[in-house]
Amino acid sequence: MVRKLFLVPCVLACTVSLAQAGGYSAPAVEAEPVVVEQSSSSNPGIIIPILLLLAVVAASNSGSGSSTSTPD
Repeated sequence: MVRKLFLVPCVLACTVSLAQAGGYSAPAVEAEPVVVEQSSSSNPGIIIPILLLLAVVAASNSGSGSSTSTPD
């Protein structure tokens, strides 16, 4: 009877210490990555017409030059 009286607290003490062996650790919560879109400083729709305009101006300047050499 005395043996059972001491056995129960010993078993309870062992199980309680095993249950608390690791201590409390907060669960790790991973945040979702946030994608931030940067606005461009120039309008991409205007680049192609400007390049075409520059090409037309360059072509017209190179083709409209008059000959400055004098015939002999």
